[in-house]
Amino acid sequence: MEINYIFYCLLFIVAFLYSSVGHGGASGYLALMAFYSLSPELMKPTALLLNLFVSLTSFYLFYRGKHFKWDIFLPLAIASIPMAFVGGLTTMEADFYKKILGFLLLFPVIRFLFFANFKTEEIKKNNFFISLVMGSSIGLLSGLIGIGGGIILSPVLLLLKWTDQKQTAAISALFIFVNSFSGLAGHLSKGIQLSPDMISYVSIAFLAGLCGSYYGSLKFNQNILKNTLAIVLLLAGIKLIFT
Repeated sequence: MEINYIFYCLLFIVAFLYSSVGHGGASGYLALMAFYSLSPELMKPTALLLNLFVSLTSFYLFYRGKHFKWDIFLPLAIASIPMAFVGGLTTMEADFYKKILGFLLLFPVIRFLFFANFKTEEIKKNNFFISLVMGSSIGLLSGLIGIGGGIILSPVLLLLKWTDQKQTAAISALFIFVNSFSGLAGHLSKGIQLSPDMISYVSIAFLAGLCGSYYGSLKFNQNILKNTLAIVLLLAGIKLIFT
């Protein structure tokens, strides 16, 4: 399917919404590219590259708000970075890849619908060993599918009560960045070429990420838009799983 201006508009909306909660948006980008019938070989490195720009912008703004916690981030990142590279080296059959992607799209749906206003009354101390297991597992899946892993990490952090909403967003943003960089390195080491339209993709995603991160860090309320995105991702996930 030919890329058109509707694609760019949807790309902007996806990047804006994801960055507002500290995510890079790879799962949304992948769903969008799957709808436009791009190949997984092009989809994964493209989504990871877009993740780099959006997640770094998001991290900077949330970090300035003093929401970041190094003690939680470091063990997660130490375990995830090498595994994301390994995942990036792995090739998957296209149909199987799309079904896994469809399943992973359910994570942002859960995140937006059930954790949008999740409140952690008591913050608990993180467990180093559990952090390593989580980081390595999410890192491998990140490189394999072409996501940064934030859509999986953030609800887990909230359920474990290691972080509050803003701390989760800040940690997820940098986690996404390092995993995306490592996963992209794994993909590119196989000689995969990026899309010739990448400059346009990056420019739109960067601008949207800047806007979304700014409003998200200021507690901008966009629950209606999040719910709309969740419904769209749910339909896309069902389509990928059962088609």
